[in-house]
Parts: sequence; structure tokens; C-alpha cells
Amino acid sequence: MGLHETPAGERVHIAFFGLRNAGKSSLVNAVTGQALSVVSEVKGTTTDPVKKAMELLPIGPVLMIDTPGLDDEGALGALRVEKTRETLAHTDFAVLVAAAGQALTPPEQALIEELKARSLPYLIAYNKADLQKERPPLPDGLYVSAKTGEGVEALKERLGEMAAGTKNEKKILADLVSPGDTVVLVIPIDRAAPKGRLILPQQQTLRELLDLHCRAVCCQPEELPALFAAGGTVRLVVTDSQVFGKVAAVTPESVPLTSFSILFARYKGALDGLVRGAKTLKTLKTGDRVLISEGCTHHRQCGDIGTQKLPAWIEEYSGAKPVFSFTSGGEFPQDLTGFSLILHCGGCMLNAAEMQNRARLAAQAGVPMVNYGVAIAQMQGLLERSLRPVLKEKG
Repeated sequence: MGLHETPAGERVHIAFFGLRNAGKSSLVNAVTGQALSVVSEVKGTTTDPVKKAMELLPIGPVLMIDTPGLDDEGALGALRVEKTRETLAHTDFAVLVAAAGQALTPPEQALIEELKARSLPYLIAYNKADLQKERPPLPDGLYVSAKTGEGVEALKERLGEMAAGTKNEKKILADLVSPGDTVVLVIPIDRAAPKGRLILPQQQTLRELLDLHCRAVCCQPEELPALFAAGGTVRLVVTDSQVFGKVAAVTPESVPLTSFSILFARYKGALDGLVRGAKTLKTLKTGDRVLISEGCTHHRQCGDIGTQKLPAWIEEYSGAKPVFSFTSGGEFPQDLTGFSLILHCGGCMLNAAEMQNRARLAAQAGVPMVNYGVAIAQMQGLLERSLRPVLKEKG
């Protein structure tokens, strides 16, 4: 990803659903103004969700998703339909592409019921309207024609209205600092750090501080004592969770201290639930099943936090030997029955809808959930201190 690009997790996810040969791919191509998806008269041409990050006016940065048909057949078709339904987990807005002049089929009606159950905003695009002579009023959608372009601009405007009604204006730490404040970002550069770049939460936090006209000072943990010895007022210290203990030991109690993980848990609206989940760590027993899940995929190294460090820290903290399971990327169990706790990464590569879906599945199963940073703060006895800056009102 180029540094100028909006991260996928921060883009509005717009997914197009429908039967095979409903014209989903043609309509996606018409909306985007480019050949995003392969178009064919053969049913089932789209065999996997196709995604494209782009700028779509009047919405802005979006991720367009073209999905396989809801009515795909056979064993392989069933797998494709399942992939289509999995797309709902990270959908912000859904477009059901249906045939103009025809009644909705059972698969289409089932999708609408599922969208309603998930409280997902949606509209119905009645495609191939150029073939219709009579067009009765539509209470739940609009007429479009991917072939002639009719209704495409109206569809984009409707999507823009939906986006404007739910636009996320939240900030990472704008309510915690003021212009001119000095904020220290502690960023360890070790074997786990990506070569030549910062990880996404560090990038986003640094950029927001610059937008807020704050003085952002970046350093590694071993450089922090010299920074404090040089004097000057530090409004806030934000650290990578893995060096929380080391940073806390040299940061004066008078200086507010928190972590990137805690800031982003608050940013995505999940902090309260994760704090409750952290209390479960001490009550784990030998044999309890713990799921450790990451939203991205990366090469596992010696000392990997998810598969090695966290299990060791949990065993030491709980005094027990839980049984650990691991998932990464888009993989996440739909049935969480039998797990005692879920540890999740910060989810910087997942959008809010996907994180909320995972939290919803955990809540439905009655399984506590906590992210890496909150768990580490809890196990190091630093959770109360790290929450203090974000729970205290500005000023």
C-alpha cells in the first residue's frame, strides 16, 4: 500500500449481491467506470468476491465488492454462496441487484431478511430496466440499466446519501491533546518491525497529530530516558504494547501513558468490552480453550507475538495451561462454542463492520473478548494507568 492511499479498514465497504446473471458485475463496472469484474452471459462467471479500492464520488474512499451469485449450484457453488454470505461481515452498505419487472426470489428475500437482522443499510437496484416498458413506483430501490447507464448516477447519489448518514467522524486522540502539545510515540524497531515503514496504527496516529498541529516525537524505548532528561512538558506518551513495562518504568507518573492498542480500541468503539474481557485472563484454567485471532496475515517469526509471546505470558499470568487455537486474515470461526476467551489483534486491517461482527459472534456465544494491547496492559498491571488518559476528559 502506498503511503498516500486510504487503508482498506478505513474505507466504506460497498458490496453488490444478487442471483447469477442479474448483472451485478456489469453494474459494478458501470458504477466504478472501469472493468473491475469480468462480464459474461454464462451464469456464475464471478466465482470469488472481487474487491477494488477506489475513490467514488460523492462518497470518497471506498472498497467495492462484487460477489458470486446467491443461487449458485452444486458443491462448489455452495462454497461460493458461503463466501458471498461471509462478505456481509465486513459490508457497510449492500446493493441487491435484482431483475426489473420480476418478483424477488427466495434467495433474494432471504438476503434482505439477513440484512435487516444485521441492521445493514441496503437498497435494491432493479437492473435491465431498459427492457421494461412499464415501471411501477419502487418503495425500496431504483431502476437502473448497466447496459445503457440509466440510473447509475442516481445509484451513486443514493449510496452517497447512505454514507453521509453514517459517516465516521471519530478521531484517535483529538479530544486528548491540544495544538502545540508534545506527544511522544514509542516505536520499537526490532525483528518484528516491518522493514522501511511503520505499522498502520503508528502511521495513522502520527498523521492525526500532525493534522492537530501537535509536536510528535518518535523514539525507541531505550531513547526515552534521555528524552525526559532533556526537560520539556510531555502531554502524552503512546507506546507499542510489547514494551509497555519498559516504557512505564521510565515514564514519570505525572505523564499520561497509554498504548496504540488502547487508543484504537476506543477509536473502533470496543474498549469497554475489551476491558471486561481482560478480567478473564486471571481466571483461566488448564484445558480452557483460548482463540488467538489476527486480522492480517504475515510471515511468522521467532518470537511472534500471537503464536509465541502471548501464550507464554498468559500461562505465566494465569498459572494455567490453556489450549490455544490460532486464526489469521479473513478466517474467524462462526461458531465460538467451547472457547473461554478470544484474544484479537488491534484489527487495523479490518473495517469497523468486521470487528463489530466478530464482537457480535463472541457476545452471542457468551465468550469474553480482549485485544492484544489491553491484555498485555492487564497482565503487566498497567491497565488502570493506561486507561486513565483516555477516560479523563480533556483539560
